[in-house]
Amino acid sequence: MNEYLQSVNAGYFYLLVAGVMAFITAICVIFLVKSYRAGVKIGMDKKVLKKTIMASASFTLLPSISILLGVIALSGTLGVPFSWLRLSVIGALQYELNVAEMSAQSLGMPGLNVSGLDPSAFTTIALVMTVGILGGVLCCIFFLKKYLKKLSGKPKKAGETAKKSFGAYATTAMFIGLCAAYIGSYIGKAIPREGSDIMPLIVAAIAGIVMAVFEFFIRKKNVKVLENFSLAASMLIAMAAAVGIAAII
Repeated sequence: MNEYLQSVNAGYFYLLVAGVMAFITAICVIFLVKSYRAGVKIGMDKKVLKKTIMASASFTLLPSISILLGVIALSGTLGVPFSWLRLSVIGALQYELNVAEMSAQSLGMPGLNVSGLDPSAFTTIALVMTVGILGGVLCCIFFLKKYLKKLSGKPKKAGETAKKSFGAYATTAMFIGLCAAYIGSYIGKAIPREGSDIMPLIVAAIAGIVMAVFEFFIRKKNVKVLENFSLAASMLIAMAAAVGIAAII
């Protein structure tokens, strides 16, 4: 392990992140206990409450596989502690990888490559990632309540049919824009020239096909349980395909 990776994986980083995780876990336990007691107080069956808790815990573990993959992907360049922290609190897999890559490129590097990183670059990337994600937190604190009233799509008059909210359209538009930006960059990299790389486009296509298969069974065959596996399975299969294709090429 080089000097840079040793510094970003230092023991005090692990202790710092472990302290943050312990604090968040304590808050979750407090809310769980308070919610359980509130349910009992209003007359809910304890067996139903316990069953709900167990079901929620089990269904939480499955989607977290994709988050674990994100931690693994980031830890090779940004270290385990920081990657663990970013994807365990308010980070999002798509956001973290994208912003880390853009931050590295803004520093003059071709991408998020450990060979070009040093403590100074790590500090800049970590700062950009952290400050960027705070926008959502601040908006939720100060504007979410008012914003939700505008997006609720509730009928204004009795008997009036509720219209589809602006939020539904905005989310779809942003998702399409995000996909278009990624696919566009992959197509740009695949154009035949010196240093071109078709692998990202191939991997994206494989992941898209796998997700389409899952969506077929979820929507057409009503196999709702697959919703918890679709993202993680798409990532794992695409990553495995990338390793296999790279070995063949």
